[in-house]
Amino acid sequence: MPEVVFTGPAGRIEGRYQPAKQKGAPIAIVLHPHPQFGGTMNNQIVYNLYYDFVNRGFSVLRFNFRGVGRSQGAFDHGQGELSDAAAALDWAQSINPDARACWIAGVSFGAWIGMQLLMRRPEIEGFISIAAMANRYDFSFLAPCPSSGLFVHGSEDRVAPVKDVVSVIEKVKTQKGVKLEHAVVDGANHFFDGKVDELMGAVGEYLDKRLGTAEEAA
Repeated sequence: MPEVVFTGPAGRIEGRYQPAKQKGAPIAIVLHPHPQFGGTMNNQIVYNLYYDFVNRGFSVLRFNFRGVGRSQGAFDHGQGELSDAAAALDWAQSINPDARACWIAGVSFGAWIGMQLLMRRPEIEGFISIAAMANRYDFSFLAPCPSSGLFVHGSEDRVAPVKDVVSVIEKVKTQKGVKLEHAVVDGANHFFDGKVDELMGAVGEYLDKRLGTAEEAA
């Protein structure tokens, strides 16, 4: 799992990058939770998502937003972090010029950033949004949502209650052929404490359906 450093808009960004064995493999970018509440690229869910995509034959990048770990800069309330995510995708594409496609996965704050990146980059063909804080952040920019993907929430999430998220998802218009799916992990809180295996089971099921099983990719 090579450590990488690339240039972002606020200076150096540190990440972990796993290249795929196959030429032309798709890219996945994984975005971490809120930097001011302990979110880093080593978050347990981010780590699990990273390896799920690695096992499916993707070239995968996770990184620390500005001001986190050894990434330069300071927290910028989402705007700068979106620029960081765009720079991360640019970097991943620059070393994978033959990549067929791209997926974005984000956790909590990272889910909000990921969905904004999705609207700006037509090459992103799928997303995983975990514990998206649709009650705290405006998701109305998904108008219409250009790619199919999965929202996952914990039934006991008090930070971003399921009912708030479902109402947002139901309002989102989609482009033709785009399907938004929603999974709820029973008994899980916002951080999926003690429920990460169940969360990854829901994610894996969705990715199997969209991409084929990880065994087929190996």
